Amino acid sequence: MNAMQFLIGIIFDLFLMVVLLRFWLQLVRADFYNPLSQTVVKVTSFAVNPLRKIIPGVGGLDLASLLLAFMVGFAKVSILMVLFYGGWNPLGALINGAITVLKEAFSLVFWILIIRAIMSWVVQGYNPIAAVFDQLTEPMLRPIRKVIPPLGGLDLSILVLLIGMQFLQLLVMDLLT
Repeated sequence: MNAMQFLIGIIFDLFLMVVLLRFWLQLVRADFYNPLSQTVVKVTSFAVNPLRKIIPGVGGLDLASLLLAFMVGFAKVSILMVLFYGGWNPLGALINGAITVLKEAFSLVFWILIIRAIMSWVVQGYNPIAAVFDQLTEPMLRPIRKVIPPLGGLDLSILVLLIGMQFLQLLVMDLLT
């Protein structure tokens, strides 16, 4: 049963990350002609486009993608409740679904920062994925660089942001539980 629970959870979590990535790409107005952006749009369009007909965006926020993320989190928790915990609690599924979305958002930012740091060491020249990762993370890193400038060519802003995010994630999870 643990293997099946893992498989269901990972499928939902991966799709949830792609939906959250779509929301994030639109939030920072990343290049949508980039191959990575195009892939994210194609993978999520089947679910986002019908929601857009009902829920329009507001002030540059793609509310349809955000709603889809909460729907995926709710569906994941609901399916796991029914299959493995012998019942379904709608309020519990709603709350735990929202917590799932929040955890995955933190996880997505964490992994993109890690991948960006690794790519900065190995990628020479222009890389379309690195360009999108730069567009995604630069708004978070710029304020840190104003306080802590690069030291001898070493940029510590990603490390500072990762530590700050881990602290914030623990704080939020402590407050929610």
